[in-house]
Amino acid sequence: MNYRHAYHAGNHTEVFKHAILVMLLEHLTQKMQPFMVLDTHAGVGLYDLESEQAQRTGEKVDGVEKIYDVGIPSCQRYFDIIKSINPGKLRHYPGSPEISRHMLRPTDRLIACELHPDDYLELENRYRFDRRVTVQNRSGYDAINALLPPVERRGLVFVDPPFEQKDEVQSMISALKKGLRKWSTGIFCFWYPIKDSKIGDALADAVVSAQYPKALRIEFLPFKKDGMNLAGSGIIICNTPWKMDEKAKLLCRDIAPKLGDGRGTWSIKWLTEEREPQ
Repeated sequence: MNYRHAYHAGNHTEVFKHAILVMLLEHLTQKMQPFMVLDTHAGVGLYDLESEQAQRTGEKVDGVEKIYDVGIPSCQRYFDIIKSINPGKLRHYPGSPEISRHMLRPTDRLIACELHPDDYLELENRYRFDRRVTVQNRSGYDAINALLPPVERRGLVFVDPPFEQKDEVQSMISALKKGLRKWSTGIFCFWYPIKDSKIGDALADAVVSAQYPKALRIEFLPFKKDGMNLAGSGIIICNTPWKMDEKAKLLCRDIAPKLGDGRGTWSIKWLTEEREPQ
């Protein structure tokens, strides 16, 4: 499938994964020490919901439009960020780098990688005056291998690919393996779309086989799986922050009645617990 961000901005998968992203960033801001965020597939940062791409799919209707006037009690900061870029009616939706930028403190930093040349130029222009943000025109998977561990020794790797390549899952598994080898204490968050169970199960099996530390699998489906249409999405987190499972449960309970057809299902499962030191 092709999941280029502009065509899916503000849909139900975006609401789910970006609310989880905010929760992870909130965890990092609880300590005074600075942190780094590596966003491997950054997109353009901010999306016009009235653009030709967004209008073509109309996916915001089953996503952000359904929570814009009611909010999400379990993740108020996510809702506040959306409101802050829409002083009036809902028109724009923040991508992952924009959400991260909103939550950075003066000492924190974001490295946003985007391989598509046009999207890279737009992203670079958007953040050219923010010294906390570095934009790189490179493969995010290569960046994991090249840029870790960060000097801060604290932070998050957020992997949100468009799933244009047939070997995307294997690339994700390889990147996670290399990343954790270089930065064993970093938080790694991998997102995937759900039409059927193949992608999520493959990622989960790799995590379980390698016994990566504190691995949590979260899936949220506003629609029933049929193997063809986008039913929902999932996230696998390694080095999961404390109480993230409880926070994710509250989030899913909040958004399940609101997104999609209102009969959403969700699951939260620990794949591995904290690994004992060798």
